[in-house]
Amino acid sequence: MNVYLQSLGCRLNQSEIETLARQFTASGHIVVSDPAQAGVCVINTCAVTTGAERKSRHCARALVRANPDARIAIIGCYATLAPRRCAALPGVAWVVPNAEKERVVEIVAAFPPNPPAPFPTREEAGAVERHTRAFVKVQDGCDNHCTYCVIRLLRGPARSRPMADVAAEVQALVEAGCQEAVLTGVNLGSYGRDQGLPNGLYALIVTLLAHTDLPRLRLSSLEPWDLDEAFFGLWENPRLCRQLHLPLQAGCDETLRRMGRRVTTAGFARLVETAHATIPGLAVTTDVLAGFPGEDEAAFRASYCFVAAMEFARLHVFPYSLRPGTAAARLPNRVAREVRDARAHAMRELGAEQAFRFRQRFVGREMAVLWEQRRCDGLWTGLTDNYLRVVTRAEGDLHNRLMATRLLAAQNGHLVGEVMG
Repeated sequence: MNVYLQSLGCRLNQSEIETLARQFTASGHIVVSDPAQAGVCVINTCAVTTGAERKSRHCARALVRANPDARIAIIGCYATLAPRRCAALPGVAWVVPNAEKERVVEIVAAFPPNPPAPFPTREEAGAVERHTRAFVKVQDGCDNHCTYCVIRLLRGPARSRPMADVAAEVQALVEAGCQEAVLTGVNLGSYGRDQGLPNGLYALIVTLLAHTDLPRLRLSSLEPWDLDEAFFGLWENPRLCRQLHLPLQAGCDETLRRMGRRVTTAGFARLVETAHATIPGLAVTTDVLAGFPGEDEAAFRASYCFVAAMEFARLHVFPYSLRPGTAAARLPNRVAREVRDARAHAMRELGAEQAFRFRQRFVGREMAVLWEQRRCDGLWTGLTDNYLRVVTRAEGDLHNRLMATRLLAAQNGHLVGEVMG
């Protein structure tokens, strides 16, 4: 079969879709970059907000418009949350919840398109170009009880992959030419606890740095309460990317308490201060929810001022979205939609200012950039280890090359660079 794969939402979803790509290929199928060439389209969906649900439905309808003959498999969190609504969408032949996600190839291959799609060469099908960066799922599920979050209900309890399996996958990616791997999980910081390893993530990182040839290792989101000061010592190894995504959600202690977050603003600030002092050039990014139930104007102002003082490298801001089945759905004093949206807009503007100031700090420096692809405007785009987007103009092929680059200017959400030598 020709299979088109699309992922929405978090990096864990992206990791899962990359694993599916390898599984489909190993089973003799072709993963294509154009849905019009596919007999089967697979969407790994998100349900973290009502907006994510809407985007999942929109994606399914867009695929039908692009290829009315394709059969669609909706998998993942939205398939788990609303299977009947997914099944009613046009073109949908399979709805696969998270519990059955590992069987997607088997499920889809059991009932191939009828009539079968043509089987062109990889070149004719526009086979997906290999990535410079791979997402490696090391953990799934969550044992936290954040009152706003539905993902724990959709993904189940925390469970970790064996360390040897993760190391073997990472080394296989290296041998396939991958320059960077991103460790992902629903609650990455809990890695290994279900296996009796209290410092499992620390041990996993040490193992990967010692026993693989991976040039760059990056971490996805980590809850602040899962880290201690000793953890930051891992960055003595320059192969570990200088980026930490530490979800804050609110900069007001009373709001954090109602959210069920196991952190205070003072504790969060101390952690970030220690991280910056230990890891020069570190990018700390975060998530913020605006308009959580009970957040009055004073609470929002406290949250805004705390975020402003933290000087994050990047903010991911979302207006609160009520999720049925969560404790927050039963809380009183809901915030009006227009107020939530206005607060989210203000936070995003603050985040844009902070991101610009962070980029400005690196103008004039020479940093290694992993070049990913040439854009339609002819510029190459890539990332530094501390997650700065850089563009450059070059005649040669920079794809998947890690190269010293002089950072010349900050503009339009990125840095302009000049490849050295």
